Amino acid sequence: MSVRRLVLLLGDQLDPQISSLRDADPARDRILLVEAAEEGRYVPHHPQKILFILSAMRHFAAHLREQGFIVDYITLDDPANTGSLDGELARARAQYKPDSILLTEPGEWRLLERFCQRQSDWPELELRADTRFFCSKERFARWADGRKQLRMEYFYREMRRESGLLMTPDGEPEGGAWNFDADNRKALPRGTRVPEQAHFPVDRITGKVEVLVREHFADHYGQLDGFDYPVTHADADALWQHFRQHALASFGDYQDAMASDEHWLFHARIAAAMNIGLLDPRRICLDVQADWQAGAVPLNAAEGFIRQILGWREYVRGIYWLMMPEYAERNAFGNQRALPEFYWTGQTRMRCMQQAIGQTLEHAYAHHIQRLMVTGNFALLAGVEPSQICDWYLAVYMDAFDWVELPNTLGMVMHADGGFLGSKPYCASGQYIKRMSDYCSGCSYKVSEQTGARACPFNALYWHFIMRHREQLKGNPRMGLVYRNLQRMPEAKQQALWDWGEHLLARLDAGDAL
Repeated sequence: MSVRRLVLLLGDQLDPQISSLRDADPARDRILLVEAAEEGRYVPHHPQKILFILSAMRHFAAHLREQGFIVDYITLDDPANTGSLDGELARARAQYKPDSILLTEPGEWRLLERFCQRQSDWPELELRADTRFFCSKERFARWADGRKQLRMEYFYREMRRESGLLMTPDGEPEGGAWNFDADNRKALPRGTRVPEQAHFPVDRITGKVEVLVREHFADHYGQLDGFDYPVTHADADALWQHFRQHALASFGDYQDAMASDEHWLFHARIAAAMNIGLLDPRRICLDVQADWQAGAVPLNAAEGFIRQILGWREYVRGIYWLMMPEYAERNAFGNQRALPEFYWTGQTRMRCMQQAIGQTLEHAYAHHIQRLMVTGNFALLAGVEPSQICDWYLAVYMDAFDWVELPNTLGMVMHADGGFLGSKPYCASGQYIKRMSDYCSGCSYKVSEQTGARACPFNALYWHFIMRHREQLKGNPRMGLVYRNLQRMPEAKQQALWDWGEHLLARLDAGDAL
């Protein structure tokens, strides 16, 4: 059979406008989608994440066939499946001998490097830029060139100017400020009614994939029961419209809030769908702007939401491609401690960790403050080796792909890049968690106590972290107040905090769950 182009689509490229499908001809081109066991196992991905991606792939293949394309779909249980993406591409290449092979650049360095190496043997392989983002790799590199610090705020302002989002006709930010973050740090008031989530029943295709996932990934942490994510473009849009109608207006106020047994609060739950191509980030931002213009949502909610996409999402992708592969090896604090086993089980007496890890294992989801200031904060304070916590985040979260997960975890959570991405470590004692949640109520530990068997572990670990990294951090302008407070602290109290921190860390090293 004569094939002009063989187009390989990856599991996070399920967008009909993806660059590899540009000018594709159903009469002469062939599409290849592969369920590669290797992609589910290079870290132990959450079973729901695997189910989500494979089901979305199968639904997208059906959509392409409806458009007239011939689609070769290699299932996980196909006896001839080599188990890897490039192995299946090599098999299809030998079978069809296409004039050209098209692939939109992968979002992970390891895959891009692998396919770039293939190009030396396969001259017909063309890698096209991923155009689904506001800012190309080359555009970000131009912005970064010559700057001593690559702060997200200044990149975000440039993206606002270029996109015109939330900008006045004379080029000023709507509302007279670039961000309204100070308005977006409210704890959830007692009795606040949280909107119901949209639900997406498991259909026949998803049900068949679920059987495969149970068989092939039974040893992975995380529940498969209760899967409730959209796996088609139509359902992803329904989830987005539900959020716009029921939650967007309150997103700004409560985006940092946490509450017991409330998994979603006022969050959209669309990141995973957006990251695999089921939703268009440009359209999402335009919808939010339109809702603000219509008076349906306040400016702090609209700006806060757009900043997550136009600012932070684009920024971390730019950092990833600018700094890889060296970036992944950074470990500014020299951390060597193993990730505690309770990250995989949720079996800990710390209620905040129970809540964040428990819902992660149940739903493959936690929002950004649960990740940054609970599970991430603990890993930072405990001195966990960066690659281990990075692999955990990549494995357990539905929306985690290397380009977005690695800078967020290594840079923002662990400060392992030495301050390249964040101007200070995001470390905090239990008082922050108390302020932003109700997790401390009913906890086995007392957030008001700093040392002793009943004391919240975050408290002593926080001061232990501050003391052990004094030489690295005391010159940081944003840490000055912390070190002045430490200096004013009686030596006996400092010693007690240090000793209790040492005790807690020794328990972690012994494999104890705090």
